[in-house]
Order: sequence, then C-alpha cells, then structure tokens
Amino acid sequence: HDIRKRYRRSVLGPFWLTLSMAVLVGSLGLVYGTLFQLDLQNYLPFLSISLATWTLIAAILNEGCMSFVELEALIKNVRIPMSVHVLRILWRNLIIYAHNIVIFAVVAVIFGIWPGAVGLLAFLGVGLLAVNALWVMLLFGMICTRFRDVPLIIASVIQLLFFVTPVMWKPELMGARRGLVVLNPLYHVIELIRAPLLGSAPDWKSWVVVI
Repeated sequence: HDIRKRYRRSVLGPFWLTLSMAVLVGSLGLVYGTLFQLDLQNYLPFLSISLATWTLIAAILNEGCMSFVELEALIKNVRIPMSVHVLRILWRNLIIYAHNIVIFAVVAVIFGIWPGAVGLLAFLGVGLLAVNALWVMLLFGMICTRFRDVPLIIASVIQLLFFVTPVMWKPELMGARRGLVVLNPLYHVIELIRAPLLGSAPDWKSWVVVI
C-alpha cells in the first residue's frame, strides 16, 4: 500500500526504483571499474547485488530508528502490537529490494552468469537478514523514541560504514589486510546473499556471525 501510494499516477510506478538503481549501478560500475581496472563482466554483477542489498540494510536502519517516532499519533490512538509497525517497514523495503534485484538478474543474463543450485542459499541469506532486521528495528525504534539525537548519529555511522564495507570494492583489494573485512558484521550479512548469487558458497564464518 505504501509503495502504491507513493507512485500513484506514475507511468512506471515502482519500477522507477529499479530504473534509478540501474542508472546508479551503471554509472558507478563504469567509474570504479575504470579506477580499479576491474573486469566489468565480474564487477557489475558484484556491484549490482551489493548496492541493492546495502540499500535495503541502510533503509531498514534509518527507517527503523524513526518507526515509532513518526507513527506516534497512530500508536497512541490504535491498539496494535508494536511489532506490526516494524513489520510494515520491513515488508515495504523487501518489496523495494525485490525490484532492485531485477537489475542483478538482467546483468547476470547479459554476462552469462548462472549461480546454479548454490544460488538458492541467497534466499536463506535474505531470511536471516529479515529476522535480524526485526529485532534491530525494535531495539533502535525504542531507543530513538527516548533519545532523539540517536537517529542522526546512526545516519552518520551508516554513511561511514558504506565506505568501509565491501559494497563498491571487492575484499581482495585489501591485499594482506583482507582479514580486517571479516570484523565488519555487515560484510557477512551482504556476503550471505551476494556469494550464492555469484556462484559460490558463503564462508562458514558469515553464517556464524549472522545467525
């Protein structure tokens, strides 16, 4: 309902989300692929799934912080479980994520990428992301209701994490310091979805961290 309302009377409707993400992936792919001298056949699939998943994570964290603050009037007047408000935000962003995944599918077809049976593990990765998102949004939502500066702090931290998380760059670029990447929990969340779709099973450490 939220997405239909936002794009009412729009010709492309929610596929504007897909179009804007496609432009972003194409632009960043060309720029960073050239800067890092990367093979676009390998880099564009990596970038498309990474950006789509990061966008989902960032939206969950940002909107989760404001989930109870923005719905204060509704919460006071309508008696429904607090988790319902969080589930609504999560479901909306999962739908947007599904639209953005279309870009990866198109890129995969263009470059002849087929993950095989291991690709099914990506569904489990998305499921674990959603489960963790629920308790994170509930926790942050309650904290931000009491401390109104926290959403601003979290928004700033998310911007920082975007650059230190392998979203636009591959972990291999860290060279001898690649081991530092595994200290970032968001890397593992993304890797549980990204690795299967690119045709490889995620490392066991990623399963342990996310579960």
